Amino acid sequence: MAIWLKKGISAEDDAADVAKVRETVETILADIEKRGDAAVRALSKKFDNWSPKDFRLTKAQIDECVRSLPRQVIEDIKFAQSQIRNFAQIQRDALRDVEVETMPGVVLGHKNIPVNSVGCYVPGGKYPMVASAHMSIVTAKVAGVKRIIACAPPYKGSPHPAIVAAMHLGGATEIYALGGVQAIGAMAIGTDSINAVDMIAGPGNAFVAEAKRQLSGRVGIDLFAGPTETLVIADDAVDGELCATDLLGQAEHGPNSPAILLTTSKRLAEDTMKEIDKQLKVLPTAQIAGKAWEDYGQVILCKDNAEMVKEADRIASEHVQVMTRNNDYFLNTMTNFGALFLGPETNVSFGDKVIGTNHTLPTRKAARYTGGLWVGKFIKTCTYQRVKPEASAMVGEYCSRLCEVEGFAGHKEQADIRVRRYGHRRVA
Repeated sequence: MAIWLKKGISAEDDAADVAKVRETVETILADIEKRGDAAVRALSKKFDNWSPKDFRLTKAQIDECVRSLPRQVIEDIKFAQSQIRNFAQIQRDALRDVEVETMPGVVLGHKNIPVNSVGCYVPGGKYPMVASAHMSIVTAKVAGVKRIIACAPPYKGSPHPAIVAAMHLGGATEIYALGGVQAIGAMAIGTDSINAVDMIAGPGNAFVAEAKRQLSGRVGIDLFAGPTETLVIADDAVDGELCATDLLGQAEHGPNSPAILLTTSKRLAEDTMKEIDKQLKVLPTAQIAGKAWEDYGQVILCKDNAEMVKEADRIASEHVQVMTRNNDYFLNTMTNFGALFLGPETNVSFGDKVIGTNHTLPTRKAARYTGGLWVGKFIKTCTYQRVKPEASAMVGEYCSRLCEVEGFAGHKEQADIRVRRYGHRRVA
C-alpha cells in the first residue's frame, strides 16, 4: 500500500476553493452577457488596471512589438513555432477523409472540416506565456481555421511584445490586449466590438478554466486546462536534485499548482524533500513555488512499479516525468496522463516551450477521458451518405421494421416511402 511522506491540502479545502471560483466566474459572465463591452472594459480596469481606447491592436502596434524585440528572440520564437507546426502537420496528415461502399449501392464517408473561428487565450498576467501562443494559434492554423483571434492580458501595463509577436507570427487574424474571464467571456459571448467565435482554446488560471467550463456548449472548448500539475515518477536511477528541480520547475506556475513525487525509494524521497528546501532558498520564483509545494506538494512511497502506475492513473496528472530503470513500462501500462516525458534527458519545460508536442493539457483528472490540445481538436469529423435506389429500398425494409419496434411512425414512413418508390427497381 502506498505511503504518503508528504500530503497537500485536503480535498474539502480544495473543493471550497473551487466553489468560490465558480461563483465569481458566474457573476462575471452574467455581467458580460448583460452589458457587453461596458462590462469587459470595467472588468479589465478592475483586474488588470487596463482600459485602452481599443483592446484590439492595430497593425502598427503589432509591427512595433515585433520591431522592439531582439533578433535572437524572434529567431527563437520562429524555431519553437516551426517545431510545433511540424508536429501538428504530421498529426493533420494522419487525419484522412474516407469514402467507402459498405454494401452494394451504399456509400458512407466522413470529411474532416476545420471549425470556422477560434479564440485563443494566452496567459500573461504573472508570466508572459509566449509559448502558449504557439500551442493554440499555430495548431489552429495548421488545422485550417480561417479566423483565429488571440487574447492576452497586459503585462506590467502594456501588451507584452514577445506575446504579440508570437501571436502575429503564429497566424492570428485579430489580436487583443485583454485577459482573464473577461477575455474568455467576450470571445465566447461576443460584444459590439468582438464577434463571438465557435471555439475557445488555451490554458489559464483557475478562473479562466472555470469560465471555459461554464461556456462549454455555448462554444466548443479544447479541454479543461487549469493550473499546472506535475507528477514525477522516479526510482533510485536518479537523484534528489533532478527530482526537486523538475517539481519546482512546474510548481512556480502558481500557488495552486500540484507537484507530486511517486517513488519506490525512500532515500530518494527524503533526498528530494531536502533538496526542495535547499533550492527554495535560492530560486527566484520561490515565493510562488514554495507556496505551491507547501499546500499542494505530495511525496508518495510505493512498493514497486505496478503500484506507481496504479497511483499515477488515480492522480491522472497533466504532466508526468518518468525517470526510472524501465521507462517504457510506464509508457506501455499507464492510461491516465496529459503528456509523458520519458527519461532524465527530457523534461516538462521542453514540452512547455519548444520541442513540438503541445503544452495545453488536461488538468483536474480530465486526463481520464481526454488527451491534450492537438490539431484534431480544431477539426470536426462529419459523416455523410449517398445511396442508390435499389439499396434504398433494401435498407428501407430493415429501417421500417426497426422503427415500428420503437414506435416511431414518422421515421417508419420515411423508410416506407422509399420502399414504395424504389422497390420495383431492386435487383433480385
